[in-house]
Amino acid sequence: MSQPEVWLRGPIPGIPALLQPVAHGLMQCREELIARVSGLTPDQISARPLGAASVGFHARHAAGSLDRLFTYARGESLSPAQQTALAAEEHPDFASNIDRQLIAAFDAAVERALEKLRTTKESALLEARGVGRAQLPSTVIGLLFHAAEHTQRHVGQLVTTAKALASQTPRVG
Repeated sequence: MSQPEVWLRGPIPGIPALLQPVAHGLMQCREELIARVSGLTPDQISARPLGAASVGFHARHAAGSLDRLFTYARGESLSPAQQTALAAEEHPDFASNIDRQLIAAFDAAVERALEKLRTTKESALLEARGVGRAQLPSTVIGLLFHAAEHTQRHVGQLVTTAKALASQTPRVG
């Protein structure tokens, strides 16, 4: 029997109670991304069935947007490296080990996010934060929650696309 979803496994040590749903969502995304990206070929990862975004785009965007949203939650602006990474998210990569690269990058983004959650004080959750160049209004908790739900949305799309591609062509490994 497989394990229950992450949110049914109990609290994540060191994560404040109000941020447990964010941590659970990100950890569930990590498990689903690993399960679906592992063994896909570079062509499958870059494919855009029916014009939909590729598995590679969803994996890169999920990791990158997680990093960007947590940057805003810290009250910081995006770095030039983050802006460059954003511009590159849609570009396919046909490296032979792209599945492992995408998994490693997403895993690292989730680990950085979990570490930030561990150091976020619940008393800071309602602090105002500006988003983007326009400094649109949000709060720390608004950004952290959005980071989790945005990540879940892209991983869900990745899972659907990967399932469709896997049904069309054999996986490697």
